[in-house]
Amino acid sequence: MLRAYVIDFKGNWDAHLPLIEFAYNNSYHSSIQMPPFDALYGRRCRSPIGWFEVGEVGLIGPDLVHQAMEKVNVIQERLKTAQSQKSYTDVRRREFEFKVDDWV
Repeated sequence: MLRAYVIDFKGNWDAHLPLIEFAYNNSYHSSIQMPPFDALYGRRCRSPIGWFEVGEVGLIGPDLVHQAMEKVNVIQERLKTAQSQKSYTDVRRREFEFKVDDWV
């Protein structure tokens, strides 16, 4: 599987490793008779195909990969923003100590 992706993505195949891993983990494995994701989490994985709006023109091949990567990048940026906001809040947070019979 990795060899096929390396051929498809040529020089920047390493940038697509998360998608290759996703494809591998959601492919049927005859040894366990299910995808590894199903075995690990006990349920089916939501595919990136479900990330797109209903009625949107169907994407195939590299276009699907490109749009999925863009959405992953947006999600990563939002996570970075949320983490920095959390860090800012944590610096100013003070711990409360409660005792028995305190009103909260």
